[in-house]
Amino acid sequence: MSILTFPAIDPVAFSLGPLAIHWYGLAYVAGILLGWLVARGMLRNPRLWPNDTPPCTASHLDDFLVWVALGIVLGGRIGYILFYDFAAILDDPIRVIEIWNGGMSFHGGFLGATLAMVFFARRHAIPLWSLFDIVASVAPLGIFFGRIANFINGELWGRPSDMPWAMVFPTGGPFPRHPSQLYEAMLEGLLTFLVLQVVGRLLGGFRSPGLVTGCFVILYALSRITVEFFREPDPQLGYLVGGWLTMGMLLSVPMLAAGAWALVRARRTADPRP
Repeated sequence: MSILTFPAIDPVAFSLGPLAIHWYGLAYVAGILLGWLVARGMLRNPRLWPNDTPPCTASHLDDFLVWVALGIVLGGRIGYILFYDFAAILDDPIRVIEIWNGGMSFHGGFLGATLAMVFFARRHAIPLWSLFDIVASVAPLGIFFGRIANFINGELWGRPSDMPWAMVFPTGGPFPRHPSQLYEAMLEGLLTFLVLQVVGRLLGGFRSPGLVTGCFVILYALSRITVEFFREPDPQLGYLVGGWLTMGMLLSVPMLAAGAWALVRARRTADPRP
């Protein structure tokens, strides 16, 4: 039996008349705004960047908020539809706008944010890989808050477990389960953020455009693959192969290759200044 009780927190944080404000939406807002604040602080330190020159201004970063928010939300929803819920959408197309009935895909949000960065960098003549590095260094903050919101919603829980911190989720049946949302919050979110800040700020990673990005992509992929061994697969997909391979694992494998390529590329463009 579980010795922990799931904290039944209302998914609705508060209401403004007929408008219900959900923790999930607040998590997106918190992640984006906190990431924006941290990124602005990094731009104020010229020594972090190649040739002692920040790649963009604070005003650029302010304008970019709208672009990246749209990229994350649209990409995340489209990714979920294509990767996890395509058959159900064909049967009932109205589900496309029912974000509460299914949700978002990190891998789709990742692709959407990447496209937003490419278009924004070209429009404003900003070095693309340095913009990638800025966003990658703060993206784990959004992941952290998003996984905490998943926990509050009692969704995306883990596989049955007899560990002392396992808990019974309201929608997870009678069995104690891994709180895999918290594992992801710690690994994909907090730990990855701390590592990237050390790499970028203390080890000069921002002076090699693409290095912080490569580290982020690899760290996220490794963390996601690891946690997938404890997370219950999406019920409409189940295990893809052999009772262990999940869609989350499959989508993370190309990220490892992309991250490794980014690291190799970064070494060729490194700023030689110590």
